[in-house]
Amino acid sequence: MNEIKVMIVDDSAVVRQVLSGLLNAAPGIKVTHAVANPLLAMDRMKVQWPDVLVLDVEMPKMDGITFLRKLMTEHPTPVVICSTLTEKGAQTSVEALTAGAVAIITKPRLDLKQFLHDSADELISAVRAAAGAHVGKLASRPAPPPVTVKLNADAILPPETVRPMTATTERVVAIGTSTGGTQALEEVLTALPRVSPGIVVVQHMPEKFTAAFAARLDSVCEVRVKEAANNDRVLQGQVLIAPGGKHMLLRRTGAQYFVEVVDGPLVNRHRPSVDVLFRSAARAAGANALGVIMTGMGDDGAAGLLEMLKAGARTVAQDEATCVVYGMPKEAVKKGAVEKSLPLNAIYREILQQLQY
Repeated sequence: MNEIKVMIVDDSAVVRQVLSGLLNAAPGIKVTHAVANPLLAMDRMKVQWPDVLVLDVEMPKMDGITFLRKLMTEHPTPVVICSTLTEKGAQTSVEALTAGAVAIITKPRLDLKQFLHDSADELISAVRAAAGAHVGKLASRPAPPPVTVKLNADAILPPETVRPMTATTERVVAIGTSTGGTQALEEVLTALPRVSPGIVVVQHMPEKFTAAFAARLDSVCEVRVKEAANNDRVLQGQVLIAPGGKHMLLRRTGAQYFVEVVDGPLVNRHRPSVDVLFRSAARAAGANALGVIMTGMGDDGAAGLLEMLKAGARTVAQDEATCVVYGMPKEAVKKGAVEKSLPLNAIYREILQQLQY
């Protein structure tokens, strides 16, 4: 495998120095340039184009968002955003993901050097994942890779008691996605009319980012989009996004569906986990549900989607050609959990078919 050439663009000399050392120490990765702003980056890129950029957001001369949009328009290149985590920063980072960034690493304003050392595995994994992403597919329009012990959804779900009753008029769509999912979700949700099935979504995203992400989607969609709160009801024309740092489960009372937002350990190294949502949907909704698994790295959601299928739900995967990273859908297909694979621009029609059953 060819060496991954990385360019670091960050106005902090400490970040440039520490990141360069960490990435250069990783097998198969070489930092070719580490510069203080996008103007210097563009100058260096005339000589050697990197495979991956690690990009800060707040910089002098040109901010990272403007640079990212310019890059994605003129020469799509995988970008990992490394941004401070504040309320303002969360909104800015969501804009970066929407503009085409593949992954985001949150960094604190204090103890930055120690944070970067502690997060070395996560940073290296993000760079490796970005190097294999198909960013050109989303240039016209990203969750950092996990590093902890892998648990399955049994760590969150309570013991199963009863299966859902037969079909009702209440329908629900459960969507799971990760890397590249911010743009993919926008394409799907903006295509939906106001009268659409109730939708619950897990997008792998850091804590505090999902509220800004949901607000942005709400501003461009006909359906209402909000960050889920505990006991929110699943309603037609509404999309509930699982909060970053929390798991979201589907619950049922009579013929109505609600979400439960809970703490708990990482599942498949993620919180929220797609498997937790999908397996709870299998138990609560059964044949009244549609499961959709979209672009993302790893296998989160594959087992849960299979459980949904066995419970009578319809299941759909985004096809390889339109995925930024064909990981999660691929694993679901391999497990036999997918009834059909569809291009991204066809998924909204499957969602609308839920209203016809």
